[in-house]
Amino acid sequence: MAEPDPEPMTSGAGQRLGAPETLGISTLDPGLRPPTMPPGRHVTIRVRMLDDTEELFDISQKASGKVLFDLVCSHMNLIEGDYFGLEFQNHQKMMVWLDHIKPIIKQLRRPKHTTLRFAVKFFPPDHAQLLEDLTRYLFALQIKQDLSSGRLPCNDSSAALMVSHIIQSEIGDFEESQCRSHLLNNNYIPEQMPLIDKIMEFHSKNIGQTPAESDYQLLEVARRLEMYGIRLHPAKDREGTRLSLAVAHTGVLVFQGQTKINAFNWSKVRKLSFKRKRFLIKLRPDLNSSYQDTLEFLMASRDCCKVFWKICVEYHAFFRLFEEPKPKPKPVLFTRGSSFRFSGRTQKQVIDYVKESEFKKIPFERKHSRVQHNSRLSPLPSPRHHEVPVESGAPGDTVDSSPRRHWKESALVSAEDPSASRTATVSPSHQRNGHGDRTGSVSRTEERRGSQTNPEHLSTGVVSNSPHLSASSGHSHGMVNGQKSLELCSHSPDGRQPSPLTSPLLNDACSVRTDDEDEARRKRFPTDRAYFIAKELLTTERTYVKDLEVITVSFQSAVGQDEATPDSLKNTIFSTFEPLHKFHTGFLREVEQRLALWEGRSNAHIKGDYQRIGDVMLRNLQGLKPLTANLHKQSELLVELEKSCRVSRKLETLCKDFELQKVCYIPLNVFILRPLHRLMHYKQILERLCKHYLATHVDFRDCRAALADVSEVVDQLQGSLIKMENFQKLLELKKDLIGVDNLVVPGREFIRLGCLSKLSGKGLQQRMFFLFSDVILYTSRGMTATNQFKVHGQLPLHGMTIRESEDEWGVPHAFTLVGLQQSVVVAASSLTEMEKWMEDIKTAIEMAKTRNGPSSELLTSNLTDNKCPEDSSVEAESEDDMAASRISLERPTPHRGNTMVHVCWHRNTSVSMVDFSIAVENQLSGNLLRKFKNSNGWQKLWVVFTNFSLFFYKSHQDDYPLASLPLLGYSVTIPSESENIHKDYVFKLHFKSHVYYFRSESEYTFERWMEVIRSATVPSSRARVLNSKESHLH
Repeated sequence: MAEPDPEPMTSGAGQRLGAPETLGISTLDPGLRPPTMPPGRHVTIRVRMLDDTEELFDISQKASGKVLFDLVCSHMNLIEGDYFGLEFQNHQKMMVWLDHIKPIIKQLRRPKHTTLRFAVKFFPPDHAQLLEDLTRYLFALQIKQDLSSGRLPCNDSSAALMVSHIIQSEIGDFEESQCRSHLLNNNYIPEQMPLIDKIMEFHSKNIGQTPAESDYQLLEVARRLEMYGIRLHPAKDREGTRLSLAVAHTGVLVFQGQTKINAFNWSKVRKLSFKRKRFLIKLRPDLNSSYQDTLEFLMASRDCCKVFWKICVEYHAFFRLFEEPKPKPKPVLFTRGSSFRFSGRTQKQVIDYVKESEFKKIPFERKHSRVQHNSRLSPLPSPRHHEVPVESGAPGDTVDSSPRRHWKESALVSAEDPSASRTATVSPSHQRNGHGDRTGSVSRTEERRGSQTNPEHLSTGVVSNSPHLSASSGHSHGMVNGQKSLELCSHSPDGRQPSPLTSPLLNDACSVRTDDEDEARRKRFPTDRAYFIAKELLTTERTYVKDLEVITVSFQSAVGQDEATPDSLKNTIFSTFEPLHKFHTGFLREVEQRLALWEGRSNAHIKGDYQRIGDVMLRNLQGLKPLTANLHKQSELLVELEKSCRVSRKLETLCKDFELQKVCYIPLNVFILRPLHRLMHYKQILERLCKHYLATHVDFRDCRAALADVSEVVDQLQGSLIKMENFQKLLELKKDLIGVDNLVVPGREFIRLGCLSKLSGKGLQQRMFFLFSDVILYTSRGMTATNQFKVHGQLPLHGMTIRESEDEWGVPHAFTLVGLQQSVVVAASSLTEMEKWMEDIKTAIEMAKTRNGPSSELLTSNLTDNKCPEDSSVEAESEDDMAASRISLERPTPHRGNTMVHVCWHRNTSVSMVDFSIAVENQLSGNLLRKFKNSNGWQKLWVVFTNFSLFFYKSHQDDYPLASLPLLGYSVTIPSESENIHKDYVFKLHFKSHVYYFRSESEYTFERWMEVIRSATVPSSRARVLNSKESHLH
């Protein structure tokens, strides 16, 4: 490669390697100051970020381009900034990169009127080489821009797939109506309308994918495209054929149109040069090659040649050299050629520096960039998009929305003040000195960064053009991304919200906990196993009281204002749940007080034996006996509510709307049965305590007596509980199906639901199967606003036989259902799934032989086995359902799209009634530390396990979860040594590319979380659970 004579570097620019001031000065390296600012007049430089926000930087005209670029990287806390650059349009209307060595005054003729664009300059071949989430996020934004502008052409499938990952990162999990509306209002590719259905299909398969994972998958697709990272420079060959030249990490490329016709690898290139309009590639001698020694291309002008030559020099140095090329000494008399050279770290130096540096990086918490205001992201209502309070010098001042005022009050980032990159100039009280280093500024970082989690499963609807705004407390300064912050820009120059690039969010409730804090906590709190069992009682009781309030407060308020609700139903709800809520609130208070004494945090001066819990449980369980009659009313309430909904369409719509509210995070009927389930939890906790204690322990006698009391009540209620769980499940499935007249009938039992592929003339088609004690239904995903499944046919179990048919049809894991009237061939996703289905179907067939079950005439009369004629009654019901739910779907949390049926559909798995019963018995809640696969810090969350899902809260006081993670299909293991998780009590959740780490506080809590999560992820035996339940009845 030709290395032209260099120019002397500006004194303050320094070198990339070993010059930490270029890497986010104030947050990475303590005690360092910005590069010395040359004297001279300062100018304000406007830089447009990759998210289209604009920031202003105050800098000396005589400063080098490197000083400005380092300021921009520091402003974003960007470590791997060497992949990026600042480009602008020069006086010849050509887009060029800002030279790091030359002074700004020599490059920008009119700095005040020039907007520089922060963009990706070097595209690595594998995005796994990008070590930080923030860097990958910026690359994803660049890909999004390239797609929109047509710079990244590709086939329809690739375009739809990439757009599906983009909208997954913006609005969260798939919900049909919301996704379609979002695509109609936002264009991501030039010809988007014909691809909307394909985009939605791909989006529906991304359920559970976090924004960071969506970025990763987007880059995974993009990097395989031929035009990935390609910037074309028009040229002609010697014959005058129109071509384009480009440069990549591999070498110089030649394109004709958008087709690559030639490539010259760096190893084959001896020298690159240009002479006037001619661009010359001199190749190394190769006897096997037919190419000439020197290739010549004609470009539009000398300047075009020079611009492309500079890009080639920089690409070669960045990807091929081990270190930055050293400048050659200037000749004394004559200079020859250009003095341009690559300035900065090479890719190898960047990777080595990030891996080997010992600083603690500030975690970049990637979040959904466009989420609804009422989504389950924060416990408090979010301010409107334009309502961004800014502290003013006088009370009562309001934010003027005029562009002039926004320009005046926008942040001016100065190289002379390291804190200014995150300080608004609205009020002098906002400004601070340096931020310190990444190791010692956790609290300040949390204060700057705000509060937000990275949810896995979000229910989203109304879209905002800025990151989600959520309310916070504790400070009274300007709000950025919903958080009151002292050191973030109040507005962009055009009056939009501050860029998320300058404030990657870290939850204050999910703050990074240091090892010292962990150690101090272990020393301060008890370590006895009995203490952690008692603490499980406390944490689960907190969740149970919150669940009771869903009925006593939220639902009772909803039906109380509705005239269509019968007075008898209102009275039943009040008389059943109010006494229970009052009793358990008092019980919770006693348990909290006892645990506080046990931990020594309250009334430590009082002497007494408080390290036990049996006496509290015995006293309260005896007090619960008079309320046993209320527990028997749960089944009556469930039946009465169902009857009332059948009579009143208005009440049925009200209940559906209530289930769409964020506070109703699981089906409403499950809340009604919670008191019965809670007794089983008390029994399990007492059994563990009795097993742990010696017979001589002071707490053993009380625990054994309390266990005897609760066992007596559980035995009385067990029979009705099994029936009510089945009744509740039938009611829940009825809401998910279209085309069923009488699913809920006496004698019918639900057994299993899940995905199977049905073999037809069109091949294998995904279908949702529902197995009951008398019939099998198969359905397909309906394209309706209610996300329901449309029934295609029924297979009565009477007279049915089943056989394996993999060899017969050549389809893996296939089996045939042979009925009296028809046969159906289906295939499971795995051998395990096939065995579970065949076992349950055989059991159901035997049950159907020995009992006179209900009639299997479930469907409308005109609906046959595998065809779906347009029956008028079915269509009328479907349209009625859509109309009734349209109002509720306007709300931003379409919970019906995330039921267990939909999870099984997307995960291509199944779940049985036995699994549901085990999940009811294995509920758990408490604090956990969570870590993503590529994140750096641990985040503290309140986690509730129920209904096969983990629900995440900021604290146990929140009324509804921030996000949820359905666990079907996940595996739970212990991290391996290669994963470098050097912490105790850590378990790993893994599904395809989704990996999450959770850390508990003790060995007991670790074992409990592993136990309950495995109950949702490991298939169970139907016979084992049926036997265990039947044993309670005799």
